[in-house]
Amino acid sequence: MPRPQPLTNLSSAHAYPLGDHLQNLTPRTPHSRAGRAEEGFTEIELLQEYDDDEHQSERQQQAAPLLASTSSGYRAGKKKISTNPPSFSLFVILSRLPLALGISVAGFLLFLIVLSLKRPEALHEYLGTSNPIPEVAENSIPPLTISQQATPTGATPASPSHLHEVSDAHVISYENYTAFPLHASDYLRECHKINKGFMSHGNYWDLHPMGPIDVVHHDDIQNYKLPEGERTAVCTSTITYMLDGTVGLVADIALMAQAAAMARERNRTFLVDDTFWNRGKWSDYFQDVRARQPGPEPGCRAPPPEELVSCPRTARHWVINSRTAKFHFGHAFSENYEDPYAHQLNRLKPVFTAALESLSTTIRPNANTAHLIRLAREELTKLKGKYKEYVAIHIRRGDRKASSFRYHGAYVPVDEFVEATTATTTRLQMNSNTAIIYVASDSPEAYGRFKNQYNGPIYSLFESEDGRLNTLASNSDYYQKEFGHLSSKIRFRTTQGMVVDLALISGLWTWNEDPVPSATICTLSSNVCRIAAVGLGWTRAFGDVDQMGTIDTEHKRWVEIDEAGRIVPVWQAFELF
Repeated sequence: MPRPQPLTNLSSAHAYPLGDHLQNLTPRTPHSRAGRAEEGFTEIELLQEYDDDEHQSERQQQAAPLLASTSSGYRAGKKKISTNPPSFSLFVILSRLPLALGISVAGFLLFLIVLSLKRPEALHEYLGTSNPIPEVAENSIPPLTISQQATPTGATPASPSHLHEVSDAHVISYENYTAFPLHASDYLRECHKINKGFMSHGNYWDLHPMGPIDVVHHDDIQNYKLPEGERTAVCTSTITYMLDGTVGLVADIALMAQAAAMARERNRTFLVDDTFWNRGKWSDYFQDVRARQPGPEPGCRAPPPEELVSCPRTARHWVINSRTAKFHFGHAFSENYEDPYAHQLNRLKPVFTAALESLSTTIRPNANTAHLIRLAREELTKLKGKYKEYVAIHIRRGDRKASSFRYHGAYVPVDEFVEATTATTTRLQMNSNTAIIYVASDSPEAYGRFKNQYNGPIYSLFESEDGRLNTLASNSDYYQKEFGHLSSKIRFRTTQGMVVDLALISGLWTWNEDPVPSATICTLSSNVCRIAAVGLGWTRAFGDVDQMGTIDTEHKRWVEIDEAGRIVPVWQAFELF
């Protein structure tokens, strides 16, 4: 019996009439697809059937699906599939309304953001507010004025911030303070108010995101006059470094060197404030910085202390101290002043050069301190006699323990200094017959241990035969928190001794044929070690640094034995507190 003609199209699957060529129906047989479905397929047959389906013509798949709407056969119990388009009910519309609303709000906010960047004045006009960011020239801060009555002629006015109630968000108010300049901790508090714990992005000297922020200045007040005889020419723009005794002498000097470099770069007058310094006056040890670095307006008058601002740095009279330095000498400073195209140590070369220039020109000992330094160098030269050079060693004790994990919570042993001294003199082709060792330390005990363990000539303020130098040697380990409780005489003498030691350890402030150290051995936990590298100079300190910023271990003369090159970079210009 011949096999029946296979089904081609089924009219029951259409919601529309079919042509004559689609009207012929062929009865289903046991060999049809539906019939065989009840019999069961083998795995191979299933694959073949699936492959056959994949190769059906588009016309067969779209025009006449097999028994799509029939109620008989294998699919007789299935629910009929509707071909009508779906209808959107009220429930569906309401369920998707929040999504549509969210997209609309996001689009509106995006529009406002673009408008605030492209046309901020239009946004302020629409909101009915004044534009808080006036047009200003680059690197300049416009005067902030307030309406007021003239101060009577001949009277000494109070701070402008106190004369009137200040409501402008861009005017810093000192109305809660009664004495000026503020203490370092108060300036730190003001920085926290301005920065709110967030780090701003952009150029280092960009204005604050809210616009220019500053105090109201005396010369913004109309008809203001100082008492007769006073100079009225206040410096246009200044950078003041405040000494407050919170950190050690050399830590302050390292930060001050960078502040002085900024004043040179920005063409601003550099000043030093020692109102709260627990060591006396800056002029007791060093020359007036204005004499060494007069700035763009020699002879101008320092601003009134109530006009000093710690944050932002774009204020007309910026003041910085060891506590507020973290707001200015952190990541943004590195991004702006380090070499972005160099690696590791080479990135710090511009900062190194700035510090060296400040220590060579701006920060210099006064005549009395310079005389003590010269006495120490002359005595060292006499003791040298047959020795061609000297190696400087600084052993720090007191509140400065090792920073490396090897000696965590302890000091670097004196044995390490002895071994480093022997290794350095050998590497640089020196020995006990050609080099004398200069030892500086805040600890008489540590100095005594080194003297007993090292086999060679040693010189120190502890051993000086000159009474003027011998009295400058430290009597006990140095602790910064206890320093302020010492008598003023001891504090003065200790500070002088530290300046003398710093000069001989680093080679700074030399005259004519004064001897300089052939190498310096120290620990990075002390700021003396950081400045010692600057005094030696880049090439003498680090040798021939390669392009990747790796220190030259064969020719280096700055030998740091705490971290011992285990950190990158191996040197830092200052410490942040």
